[in-house]
Amino acid sequence: MNEAMVISLLLGSLAAMVPIALTSVGAVISERAGVVNIGYEGILMFSAFFGAIFAELAGNGWVGILGGAFVGLLFGALHGVLTVYLKGDHVIPGIGLNLLGAGAVAFGIRAYWGTAGQHTVPSDAQISPLWMDAFGNSLSPMVPITIAVAIVAWWVLFKTPFGLRIRAVGENPEAADALGINVELYRFTAVLIASALAGVAGAYLSVDWLGTVTKQIAAGRGFIALANMVFSGWNPLIALGGAFLFGFFDNLAIYIQNNPWLAGTIPWQFIATLPYVVTLIVVAGIIGRARPPKWDGRPYKRE
Repeated sequence: MNEAMVISLLLGSLAAMVPIALTSVGAVISERAGVVNIGYEGILMFSAFFGAIFAELAGNGWVGILGGAFVGLLFGALHGVLTVYLKGDHVIPGIGLNLLGAGAVAFGIRAYWGTAGQHTVPSDAQISPLWMDAFGNSLSPMVPITIAVAIVAWWVLFKTPFGLRIRAVGENPEAADALGINVELYRFTAVLIASALAGVAGAYLSVDWLGTVTKQIAAGRGFIALANMVFSGWNPLIALGGAFLFGFFDNLAIYIQNNPWLAGTIPWQFIATLPYVVTLIVVAGIIGRARPPKWDGRPYKRE
C-alpha cells in the first residue's frame, strides 16, 4: 500500500467519522442528563434533507449546516417536551421519529426535487474542503470542528459547574433538586444540545461528505452512534475514538468499491457490513459491564 492510498484511507476515515462522532457526543450529553433519545436516525434523515434545501436556497453549504442544526433543535425540543416536561416514555418518540424520517424524506425528495430516491446537491451549495492534495483527497473543515466539539464537550461535562449539574440530574435528580438545581431545565437543555449536534451531522452528510440526499442517507449511523456512546462509557473523547474506528470500516467499504483491483478479490458488500458487525461485537462485549447514569431514561417527578 503506497503513501497515496494511506492518505486516502485516513482522510476518508476522518470524513466518515464526523456524523457518528457528532451524534455520539450529543447522545452522551443527553444521557448524562438522564434523557434517552433513540431517534437520531430520524434526525439525521430530516436534517440532511432540509440542510440541503437551505444550502441550495442560500447557495452556501454553511447555511445548510446551520439549517440542519435548527431542524435538530426542533425535534429535540419536541422530544424534550414529551419526556422532560410531560414525563412521557423516552423510547417511543424516538421510534416514531425514525419511522417518520424514513418515509417523509423518501417522499420529500420526489416532491421537492422531482427525482426518485436521490438528489445531487449543486457544488455551490456544498462546503469547500479545507485542504486538497494532487490525488483529489480532501479534508473537510468539519473534521477539526468535530474534534474540537468532542474536546469541548468533555471539558464542559467533567471540568465545569454546568457539566457537573448535567451529570447530577442524570445520576441523582432528587439530590440535585434539593440543592436548588432546576432538573427539568438542565435535562431539556441537554436534549437540545444533543439534537442540534445530530442535526449538524445530518446536514454534513448532504452538503459536505456525500454531496447528495438519498432516501437512506443515514444508513444506520444514528444507531451506530448510540452503540458508540455505550462503547465510550458515556465519555465524549472515547466516543471520538470509537467514531473513527467505525468510520474507518465505513470508508474501507467505499474504498474497495471504488478500486476494481481490490473489489475483484474482496467483495465490497462484505466489507460494507463490517461497521455493523463491529457494532454488534462491541455491544455484545460490553453488555453487563457498561453502567449508564442511574436515572437514564427515567422521568423525574418532584415528590
